Amino acid sequence: MSKPTATHYEVIVIGAGVAGIYQIKRLVDLGVDATVLEMSADLGGTWYNNRYPGARFDSESYTYGYSFSRELLDEWHWREAYSSQPENLKYLNFVADKFNLRPYMQFNCRVESAHFDEDADLWRLHVSDGRDLTCRFLALGLGLLSQPTLPRIEGREDFQGPAFHTYYWPHEGIDLKGKRVGIIGTGATAIQVIGAIAPEVGSLHVFQRRANWAAPLNNYEISAEKMAEIRARYDEIFETCKRTPGGFEHEPDRRGFYEVSREERIKLWDRLYDEPGFGIWLQNFREIFTDEEANAEFSEYIAERIRRRVKDPVTAEKLVPRDHGFGVQRVPLETNYYEAYNLDHVHLVDVAETPIERITARGIKTTAQEYEFDVIVYATGFDAITGAFDHIDIQGVGGEKLRDKWRDGPQTYLGMFIHGFPNLLMPAGPQSGSASTNYPRGIETGVDWCTEFMQYVWANGYTRAEATAAAEARWTRHVEKMYSTMLMRKAKSWFTGYNSNVEGHEAGKIRYFVYNGGSPKYVSTINMVAEQGYEGIELTGAPEPQQAARSGG
Repeated sequence: MSKPTATHYEVIVIGAGVAGIYQIKRLVDLGVDATVLEMSADLGGTWYNNRYPGARFDSESYTYGYSFSRELLDEWHWREAYSSQPENLKYLNFVADKFNLRPYMQFNCRVESAHFDEDADLWRLHVSDGRDLTCRFLALGLGLLSQPTLPRIEGREDFQGPAFHTYYWPHEGIDLKGKRVGIIGTGATAIQVIGAIAPEVGSLHVFQRRANWAAPLNNYEISAEKMAEIRARYDEIFETCKRTPGGFEHEPDRRGFYEVSREERIKLWDRLYDEPGFGIWLQNFREIFTDEEANAEFSEYIAERIRRRVKDPVTAEKLVPRDHGFGVQRVPLETNYYEAYNLDHVHLVDVAETPIERITARGIKTTAQEYEFDVIVYATGFDAITGAFDHIDIQGVGGEKLRDKWRDGPQTYLGMFIHGFPNLLMPAGPQSGSASTNYPRGIETGVDWCTEFMQYVWANGYTRAEATAAAEARWTRHVEKMYSTMLMRKAKSWFTGYNSNVEGHEAGKIRYFVYNGGSPKYVSTINMVAEQGYEGIELTGAPEPQQAARSGG
C-alpha cells in the first residue's frame, strides 16, 4: 500500500461507512493502490455519527451484515434481531480489524473539492488538511443520509441550554433524567428517540408538523442456539434476499388483494403486525403500493391499531397521518413509540394548529405559548441522497459542477455513472439498487460490479471511462417511469426529494432519487450491461478507442 504521505493513488474511496469499508476490502485484496478518505474521526459512517438513544437497525441484523466472508459470518454473533448502534459500530470495527483495513483509511479528512483533469484523465482532490491528491478512479461511498438539516426557525442560536440535531448527539452522552426535553420532528429518527427517552425524562414535548406511519419493531434477543441456527441458514437467507424486491427475507404475498376476502386480509395483517420487522410492509399485498383503494383500506387498519395503543383519542387522531397512506414511503419501525404518549409527562404539540414562531433563550415559542426546556433535540431529517454530493465541489468535464447538473434531481447511468464525470463511480449512488433496498445487500452488489468494471478497464489498458449522454438519459427516464405506477410519487418523503428544511426541496417537485424496480431486476440489468462489454460506457485510452455502448449513444 501507499503511505499516508502519498499524493497519488489508483483509486480513492470517499467515505468509510458500510460501502467504503467493503470497497477498500475488494481493492486491497486485488493489491490496488487505494485509500479511503473519511471526514469523521473514525470509521462507521451512519453508525459512527448517529448515537442517539434508540438508534438501531430496522433490517434484521443477520441480513444487514456483510455476506462476502464465510469466516466472518461464523465468527460474529448478533445479539439482537435488530442490533443497536453501539453493537453495529463494534461490528464494523471488527470487520476492519479482522481484514487489516485501517492502514488504508485516513480520518478527519474531509474532501473539499474533486476536479477532473481532462488532459491527464485524473481526479484532483483538495482535502481539509491542506493536501492535494490525485487518483485515476474516484469511488464515492457517501452516505445517503449523512447531511443533517436543521429547521429554518428563527432564534436557534438564542437557546441557552444544550440543543443539537440527532446526528450530532453528544458522543459522551447526555443525562436526560428528570430533564425538560423538547423534540422537533416525528420522522423515523424521532420515533426511535421518543420511545427510548420517554420513561426517563422529567417532561417531553413532541412538536409534530406531519404525522408519520410506524409499525412495531418487535425486537428480540438472539441466543447462542438461535445464532447457530442462523449460521446454518446463511446461504438460504442471502439467496432469499437476492430474489426479493427489497433485499430482505420478507417476500410479498403473491395473492391479489381483491382475490381474498376482507376477513382473510385482516387475518394476514393481524399476524404481520405482531411479527418482527418489515413484514407488515413487505410481506403484504403488492397492491398497497399501487392501488389507492387497497392502500386506503390497509392504512385504516393501521390507524385502528394506533387508536388501540394510544389512550387519549384526540392524541391518537393526531398521530394518524392524513396526507399519505401507509407504506408509500419507508416505514419507521418503533418500540413503545405510541405507548410513550400514554405517559402523563409526554405531550404532543401539533404545529399545524399552533406553528412554532421561534426558538427563545428558554425554549420554543408557538403561536399559543412558550415552552421552557433544559434540552432541545432537532430530529429534522437530512438533505437526503444527493446532499452529501452537493457538499463537495465536484467538477467534471469543462468544469461542470455536479450540484448544478443535479439541481433538479440526479441524472445517472445505472445509479453508478454520471455523463460528464469520467472515472467517477458510485457503488451505491442515487438511482442505484441500494437506496430503496436492504442497504448492505445493494452495497455488496454495487461494490462488486464497480470493482469488476475497474478490473476490466485495467486489463484492457483504458485510462478513461464515462457514461454516454444517451445511456444516462435512457436510464434516468426509466427510473422516472418506475415512479409512475407507485403511490410513493405522491408522498412528501426523502424518496421523492422532499425536505422543507432544504431550500428548493419543498413539496411539488419530485426528484427521482431511487430505483423502484426491485433488486432482482436491477441486478439482472447491470449484469447484462457487463455481459455486453459495458454497454453505455465509453472507454478510451487504449490503442483502439472503444465505445462500449454503441447502442447507448
